[in-house]
Amino acid sequence: MKKYLLFTMVAVLLLTVVSLYGCQQASPGGASNNQQTGIWVTGTGEVNAAPDTAILQLGIQAQALTVDGAQSQASSAMNDVMSALTSNGVAEKDIQTQYYSIQQVTKWDNTKQESVVVGYQVANMLTVKVRDLTKTGTIIDAVVVAGGDLIRINNIQFTIDNPTDYYDQAREKAMADAKDTATQLAELSNIKLGKPIYISETDGSVSQPIVVRTLSAADSSASTPISTGELKISLTVQINYAIQ
Repeated sequence: MKKYLLFTMVAVLLLTVVSLYGCQQASPGGASNNQQTGIWVTGTGEVNAAPDTAILQLGIQAQALTVDGAQSQASSAMNDVMSALTSNGVAEKDIQTQYYSIQQVTKWDNTKQESVVVGYQVANMLTVKVRDLTKTGTIIDAVVVAGGDLIRINNIQFTIDNPTDYYDQAREKAMADAKDTATQLAELSNIKLGKPIYISETDGSVSQPIVVRTLSAADSSASTPISTGELKISLTVQINYAIQ
């Protein structure tokens, strides 16, 4: 009885192993074999485009002996900055608080051999979207005057508000680039190129010129020149072509 049971268990195990092996062999289109068949190529498409939107990172930084004093200065200056933005055509929906902080300002006391609080600093930073690029320099000048010595402008970044059409153009170029490469490889290998059996697209990217500058009220005597430059929109595809 025990020998019969042992024989049955061995037979079932052998059948299971054979079945699994057969399944692996019968799936040539599976991921494990797919990486080793056909022609794999990568194509890149690039499109140059003029930006239509500027993103400003600006705000107020105030310091006083007390939190209340620092907050009062920052609040008053920020109200003036907000008025300058809206009066120059920036919509409220395009103004967003990016960062707000209240921090102690300390100084090392040699007598006490420890850090002592000498004041408080309030920072209130905004992200501002400027949709009319011709007003970018004017808006910078306006907020510098409004914020005075408390104004901080950390970054100007140019972008395209809706880049969908440019990505479509870049995708067409990427697909064509991949096909050209696959065709050449097939000709050089003396084989016939089949249809794509796998296509993968990486996230597109926009390389953008960035102007980084910190302004103070001293810069308000002259208009701020702004150069938008040109953006490069790129996209990459990976394609696996079958071999006929």
